[in-house]
Amino acid sequence: MRTGGQTTVIKRVLERRAQQPSAIQEDTTATIAVMLRVLPPPRALVAIADAGIRRDFERRIPPDMLELEAVGDESEALVSLVTEFRPVVITDSLELIRKVRPQQSARAPFIVYVAPLDEPREREAGLLSGADDCVGRRVSDRELHARIGAARRIAELENVLRIALVENRKLSTTDDLTRVASRRFFSKHFPREVERAARYGRPLSLILCDIDYFKNANDTLGHAGGDEILKHFGIRLQESLRRGVDWVARIGGEEFAVVLPETPYDHALDVARKLRAGVANRPFKVNGRDVEITASFGLCGLDRVPVGERKLAEQVLKVADAALYRSKNSGRNRVTATMLPARPR
Repeated sequence: MRTGGQTTVIKRVLERRAQQPSAIQEDTTATIAVMLRVLPPPRALVAIADAGIRRDFERRIPPDMLELEAVGDESEALVSLVTEFRPVVITDSLELIRKVRPQQSARAPFIVYVAPLDEPREREAGLLSGADDCVGRRVSDRELHARIGAARRIAELENVLRIALVENRKLSTTDDLTRVASRRFFSKHFPREVERAARYGRPLSLILCDIDYFKNANDTLGHAGGDEILKHFGIRLQESLRRGVDWVARIGGEEFAVVLPETPYDHALDVARKLRAGVANRPFKVNGRDVEITASFGLCGLDRVPVGERKLAEQVLKVADAALYRSKNSGRNRVTATMLPARPR
């Protein structure tokens, strides 16, 4: 019986998934099925003191079920588990189980206790020590394969869920086409940038930019060509920015935001002009041909972000958007800038 936390987590995830619309559920089920099929067998550590019993378990567990590594010493097992995570541990040591189970880690192994005697008291001792399942040393091949198969399924599901969570997190923060930050990421983290700048009395600037006549380019080059322009545009914007400090987000179809922390108005204006020139002065390569592209820019800069200003992030965004609108209405391919004065503390 599975008594650890993994089964509970998986059960809750599956219950939530069951409540989703059928199309999403079918899509997710198919994705998980593919992931389970292509993943290699989980790695397992066999830590059994008796060499004969250890070899017997190694022989009886097929390689396509678990990829085994065997050790006979408890300290060696602990070192091995610290060096590299094994999602399944098979051991006859209650002390090893007690040492492994409380360890704080992002992942927890499924532990199978090999009891000296196949009796309720022995199994109870293993479960109370922190094991997830128990087998006797003389367990039949059929039962051993059933229990190890269950351990494998739990390990695989945990791995698939972990991968899916990481991928979902990436998808929610990164625009799939341009690989810059997503609109969702911008909505969440730009206000945090403003709050941080206000807390320390630092400057901050926001640039909004929009590709000029993008619909015409899309109609002429097709949607695939338009997508290529968007990809290259995101890359082109990042070329003039500080790596690890400034960041870009796609916040609309062909509209992007450039966040410049620790950047006062004058410096931000220089950056915006470089960005405009970087787009306009070098053709974009689309389907083997050079395509001239320009963009319009709107800047809102603050030399010191004020403290206690309500909805300041929204205000900065509106000012930058109004500046972008003026650039569009004034002929495009230009920068319009507005500086918000710092209010006295």
